[in-house]
Parts: sequence; structure tokens; C-alpha cells
Amino acid sequence: MSSDPAYEAMSKAKRQYDSGNIHGAVETLEEYLKTDPHNCKARLQLAQHIIYGLKDMQYGMMQLDIVLDLDPDYYDALYAKAAVLSQNKKNNKETNEIFLKLLEVQPSADLYNTYARFLRNQMVDFPKAGEYYEKAIALAPNRYEYHQNYSALLLNDLKDYQKAKEELEILMELKPGDWKVKENYDRLMREKFDKDGNVKKSRFGFLRR
Repeated sequence: MSSDPAYEAMSKAKRQYDSGNIHGAVETLEEYLKTDPHNCKARLQLAQHIIYGLKDMQYGMMQLDIVLDLDPDYYDALYAKAAVLSQNKKNNKETNEIFLKLLEVQPSADLYNTYARFLRNQMVDFPKAGEYYEKAIALAPNRYEYHQNYSALLLNDLKDYQKAKEELEILMELKPGDWKVKENYDRLMREKFDKDGNVKKSRFGFLRR
């Protein structure tokens, strides 16, 4: 049975990384890539070890850019780059462009949810975040965290109490024993709904423009 040099190098590097020998893991992959520079999977692993192990963002991002030069649609590299860039709001424009590329290459419920969180927390685009949470829920209606994230947006940012009520009711069905959700639901009904179950009208609504 012939050996697979790429697999052996990546496995060795992972063992080194997991044992705390981060420099050794990086060196193992760097040496291997000298013989196989176009191996995107090995270079992506190298980038991850550099970024999260060595904490060298510049060198790690350079490795991701090499992967994307080789394959502009390489999903895992695009996702990894978006994850790093999204940590700083100054990168919002580039991060958003990468997310749009990811959605074009391989849309999924998880990606819709992740993009919605980016739109809410980094871009502060609450309506658009709501749209993408709804896309995530449409693909995976029983995923608790999607409803949880959406309900938080509805309650705290969009102030859409009717939809928030519906989302909290779904959460209570998915996890009947979650007292925190029940507490939020009871408070919402007490503070924002009248005795007939209708959203209370703001006393100062006529002042809104």
C-alpha cells in the first residue's frame, strides 16, 4: 500500500499542533508545501495553525490568499478569511463581499445564520439580518439557535413584538424546559401585549416619524 505524503504531513502537523508544538506543526507543513505548493488543503491547514496557533494574522492571511489565488471558489478558505476579517469592523466591506461570494458558491442554513449574525453585530443592518435569519429557518426550521438568534434581533433591535412572540413560542415548543425562554415570553406578553393578546399601541406613537 503506497503512502500519501500529503495525508502524512497533515496528520503529523495536526498531532504536533494538538500536543502544543505549534512551531513544529507549521514547519512540517511548510516543508511539505515546498514539494507540493498547489495543495490547497495542506495550505489551508497551515494558515489555520499560523492564525490560531502562532497568532500571526499577516502570515496566515497570506497563506489563505495563496489558496484563493489557486482556487477563487475554495469554500473553506473563503470562510476562514471571512471569520478572521469579521473580527474587526474596519474590514466590514471586504468581509461582506466574501460572505456574498460564499453564498454564491455554497449557500446553506448555517451560512445564512452566520451572515445574519455578521449583518446584525458588525454591519448593524437589522432588517437585512432578519431576512437572512428567515432564510436559515426556512432551510432548517427545527434548529433552535436560529430561532433564538432571530428572536433576539426581533426583541432588541427590530422591536417587532408580534414576530418575536411567534419565535419565542417556537422556542418553547422545541425546548419546553427552557425557563429563560418562558421568562422572556411572559415578560413580553406582560409588557408589550394587552389582555386580548394584541400588541399594545404606543401612547406616543403619533410623535414617530
